[in-house]
Formats: sequence, structure tokens, C-alpha cells
Amino acid sequence: MNPQDDNLVPLHRVLIVGAGFAGLSAARALAHSPAYITLVDRRNFHLFQPLLYQVATAGLNPSDIAWPIRSILRGQANVRVILGEVSEIAAAPHTVSLADGRVLKYDWLVLATGATHTYFGHDEWSNVAGGLKRIDDATLLRRRILLAFERAETAMTPSERERLLTFVVIGGGPTGVELAGALAELSRKTLASDFRIIDPDQTRIILVEGGPRLLPTFPESLSAVAANELNRMGVEVRLNCMVNSCDAAGIVASGMRQQAGTILWAAGVAASPAARWIGAPADRAGRVVVDEYLRAPGFNDIFVIGDTAAANQDGKPIPGIAPAAKQQGRYVAYVIDGLVRGRAPSRAFRYRHYGSLATIGRHSAVIDFGRIRLKGWIAWWIWGLAHIYFLIGARNRLLVAVQWFFSYLTYGRGARLITGSDTQGTPQNRENPV
Repeated sequence: MNPQDDNLVPLHRVLIVGAGFAGLSAARALAHSPAYITLVDRRNFHLFQPLLYQVATAGLNPSDIAWPIRSILRGQANVRVILGEVSEIAAAPHTVSLADGRVLKYDWLVLATGATHTYFGHDEWSNVAGGLKRIDDATLLRRRILLAFERAETAMTPSERERLLTFVVIGGGPTGVELAGALAELSRKTLASDFRIIDPDQTRIILVEGGPRLLPTFPESLSAVAANELNRMGVEVRLNCMVNSCDAAGIVASGMRQQAGTILWAAGVAASPAARWIGAPADRAGRVVVDEYLRAPGFNDIFVIGDTAAANQDGKPIPGIAPAAKQQGRYVAYVIDGLVRGRAPSRAFRYRHYGSLATIGRHSAVIDFGRIRLKGWIAWWIWGLAHIYFLIGARNRLLVAVQWFFSYLTYGRGARLITGSDTQGTPQNRENPV
């Protein structure tokens, strides 16, 4: 079944926008449903975002954490993949318009369009404080990080060398903590013998967090473990420190000027324009407020999942992590399959939380399993196995496992390539992450 026109499709039409964890899980869970699925994404690959920081710090290559969507779904006969960018959704005629003029029809629509980083009203900071949501973001940060060491090697003054070797990471959540730890290992281990003039071991890494502790969604005891471990690695942790401005020479935080050659942004995310597309209520981050069946309010045929959805359970928000997105994708597939077969959903969505994980560096991670809390070496191995498990494709799992094991033995990082140009799209250009 490979129709050229939606009007020729004899089955129920399911249109999924976004091939992240949520959208891809929904598409795969509908493999045996009597429905015809169209999956739209503006990229031709599925990206494992939790390991983007490894690409940014030269630990992995982009191809290690991305896999072509068509390859993932090539054995699924009832799905087609379209490379395109959504520009408009018309709920009444059940159509989705793409930027190139194509119009797609649907009976059920699943919006899984993800999120991008936000600068809390200071979009001008995006040119100097790189976020980390796309492969382009990661390779740009990798370029800036490696160029900082190269330029420091030929700096004309000690003050300029010191500025270039100062890195500021803004945001003390899991991404910020992992970035800071990886930067410390890169400078103090991997690059330690690569230069003749500078000493990478003298690199300053400053982690700035506006709140009173790191990893605010973790128990306080594990937040303290993360802070202590980062301090041991040489990272300067500054808590209760609000960023006032960012520029090419550094930042101003809580009124204090800090010179820096590279600024990395890990402080916040904003949802795609999905709420605006369908005129649905949204939370402060722009996520669509959904009901217990993950439907947009007022739309029985539009589901919103993953980072695009503001879903609550027992009075608490469901976290925007990969396991939650996958569970939502599978649940929406269950609901749609039932509707296609003439059955109403018999149960509301229930998220099962398996735990929160964050790595700090080599040999060190923190894990919150609820009653069980782990730290240190054992937690680091569990974190690594969990992330390898969630990678798409056996080849990716094998490559990442082998590369991590080699790096573990040698302290080496094989992806230290400076490529591309030091440019970054405007916030408007990055608005729609689909």
C-alpha cells in the first residue's frame, strides 16, 4: 500500500508530526493497526537528545546518536515518512499544511513536535550562549569549545588566554551538570598533553544555577553529591546566581561580571508552536495543556505528547524525559487503534516513573529510583547501560558501547574535529523543532 494521494487511502488516516521518542513510539505501536500512518518531520533522522552533550564535548560523533527514520520504519508497511516542516494546522477540515505548499489530511492527528531552548525573553543571548537541542547545536558547541583551546594556544596576552580558557555553563539541571562534568574531563584528561603553550588543566569551568541547588528535581542528598563531585573535578559551582546578561566577552550574573570565552546554555526549554497552530491553551513554556487521554482540550481527534504536552498526574507534572515520551506514544497508539476498531479508550494515561538519572563524569552519576538512591561508580554504569538501551538500532548501541569502553580505558575522545562555521540560526528560525 503506497498511495500517491491521500484521497485514495481506504483506511483511517493517522498523521504524526515529529519523529522524536514520542512520535516514533506512537508510529511503531500502530504497526498492526488497520490505519494508514503518515509521519512528518523536518529532519530525516531520529535524534537521541540525552547524549547531545557527548557530541558537544567531542565524546561521540553525530551519527552515533542519530538514525534515519526511513530505516527505522522500513519494515512497517502501513507507514510512510515525509520530510517537511509544518506551517499551519486547520482543525475543521482536518488538514496540515507544510511549508512547501503540500497539504496532508488526517482523521487523527498526533503532535509530538518537541521543544527547543528558551532564553526567557532574551533571545539576543542565543548568538553567544549556545543551547543544546539539535545536532547543529552540538556541533556548533563542539566547534566553539575546541576553537577556544586553539585560540588560547596563540593568545597574545595572559588575560586573553585566561578568558579563552574560561567556560560558563548556565543551568544546573541534568544537561548543565553533564556538560560541566564532560568539559572538565575533556580539558583535564583528554587534552592534557595536546598543547605546548597552554595547560588545559588550568581551564576554568563555571556552572551557574539560579536556584539554591543543582538537579532540583532530584532529592537534596543527590544534589549535594553532584555539587561535591563537580567541585572535586575542578568545576566552580555558583548557586543562587541569576544571569543578567550575556555577550561575546562573558556574562553578568547577580551583578558580577565574569569574563569567559565560551558560554553554554542549559537553563530552559520552550515547546514548539503546536498550541498556537491549533489554538489550544498552553502553560508558560508553551506546552499544550492536555486531558487524561492526552488530547488537546476541545479536540477529540488531536493528541499531544512528549515535550509538546503539559500533562499532569496526581497533581504533579509528568517529566519531559524519554521514558515518559515513549509511554505517551504507546498509549496514544492504543487509544487510536481502539477508535479505529470502534472502541472507546477504557483507561486514562498513567505514567510509570522508573527513575531519574544524571551523570557527573567518569565513574560518577546519581540515580533516584524513589526509595533506592544510588551514586558513584555503580550509578555511572547503570546510567550508561540505560542510555545505550534507549538508543535506536543495534548498530548505534554497539558503536556507542565500544566507543565509551575505549574512552574509559584510554581517556581518549575520537571526535575532536572542528567543522562548520560559527553561526547560529535566529530564534525565529529555530522556532519549530519538527
